[in-house]
Amino acid sequence: MAKFDKDSFGGTLAVVVAVSLLCSVIVAGAAVGLKPAQNEKKLLDKQRNILGAAGLLSDGLDVPKVYAERVEPRIVDLATGEYVEGMKDFDARAAAKDPQHSIKIKPEEDSAGIQTRAKYAEVYLIKDDSGKTGQIVLPMHGSGLWSVMYGFVAVRPDGNTINGLTYYEQGETAGLGGEIANPLWQKHFAGKKLYNDQGGVAIRIGKGASSDKEHGVDGLSGATMTTKGVQGSFHYWFGQNGFGPYLAKIKAGE
Repeated sequence: MAKFDKDSFGGTLAVVVAVSLLCSVIVAGAAVGLKPAQNEKKLLDKQRNILGAAGLLSDGLDVPKVYAERVEPRIVDLATGEYVEGMKDFDARAAAKDPQHSIKIKPEEDSAGIQTRAKYAEVYLIKDDSGKTGQIVLPMHGSGLWSVMYGFVAVRPDGNTINGLTYYEQGETAGLGGEIANPLWQKHFAGKKLYNDQGGVAIRIGKGASSDKEHGVDGLSGATMTTKGVQGSFHYWFGQNGFGPYLAKIKAGE
């Protein structure tokens, strides 16, 4: 048997290939090993932001415990506003990419700039101390200047009054559009009405919008496109193609 010569071209190549394969195995193993921890962190972040939108987040809070006690996730058929039973592990982002579980949005109706959306959405019923639903947290996303902006909007049981807002994932310009994640700006949404007396989406975000005390929030200075993205997101998700049918049932006490 010929002696292995690591200094030859063939030997050097064999060593490089072997080291590369070993590194690939190590990296793949590490990725698989870290997956559970990453998923756990992702779930915790989601729970924290849902509680934050509902105004239940505080320093030192046991997030998983409070979430388990106070939050009831439900799946809603956006076309009908009805709850869907028996659906588990729903992933709206994955569903939006699946033609069987999504719809294409007509360009003239796509104020959120998202092109497609899942047929269903996961909503979160927030229980008060008596066990009754005190507010509902709804997911919302739409395109800004540089990114898709993901947030949660908490709505009171009247199906009209905003209780809180959080943006938890976005890539807008730091110090400008990125201020959508600033609690000091988000707090201006609390108490604003989503709809007018005729049932049309009336929430307004933009320059000087706060002059409408009932429906308006001033936009972010120097972030016109991001502000338009937030406005478009609200207009789509709380209209008839979004949570409009569901919130109509909530208003009716169904």
